[in-house]
Amino acid sequence: MLLPHRHRAALLDPLELPPLPGVDEWDGRLAYLDRDGVLNDNDEGYVNSEADFFLFNGIADLVASLRISGYRIVVVTNQSPIGRGWWGHDRLEGIHDLMISELLAGNELAVIDLILYSPYAPSDQAWSRKPCPGMLQVARQLLDLTAAGQQLVESNLLYGPEYSGKPDAEAGSVMVGDRDSDEGAAAAHGVRFLRTPGDTGLAAVIDRML
Repeated sequence: MLLPHRHRAALLDPLELPPLPGVDEWDGRLAYLDRDGVLNDNDEGYVNSEADFFLFNGIADLVASLRISGYRIVVVTNQSPIGRGWWGHDRLEGIHDLMISELLAGNELAVIDLILYSPYAPSDQAWSRKPCPGMLQVARQLLDLTAAGQQLVESNLLYGPEYSGKPDAEAGSVMVGDRDSDEGAAAAHGVRFLRTPGDTGLAAVIDRML
């Protein structure tokens, strides 16, 4: 099983969930966000370095507004340049560090709860590469287990066909992306999908989410 990777952590390392600013208790809603075309511009294709990374204007306030309304934020992004051998995990870490710092600089409430990425090439046919649902399945389980105070151990995590989810677990959640692969992952996971036009990102669908 080709598992997703987690930003600057092993997949099952303890996860800290900061309090949500607008609610007393998280009700289980997740905003699964693709990265390119949702949080940042990707007119030039792949984001190959920190110099290529540009957040959309006002995106920090939009992410903060989702958290204030009760969503936890999960970024799920395909990153096949790693699997293709173009560059490595360390470069992606730098890009994601920049994303995190710029979001928080724009609004201190614009916290990303979890970043998962699939480093595999399309030819790998990885369960954790969108349009397969692997990243969404793992994100749901990591956050639910953490919120319930349970350990993140191999025996508590289900992969691929073994994963069945919970009834109505994603009733209030949403996947936002700009590609058919994002829509496919949402459908396979059983979560509502909203498509961005790619040139405005999350701003195009934020009203429907809130």
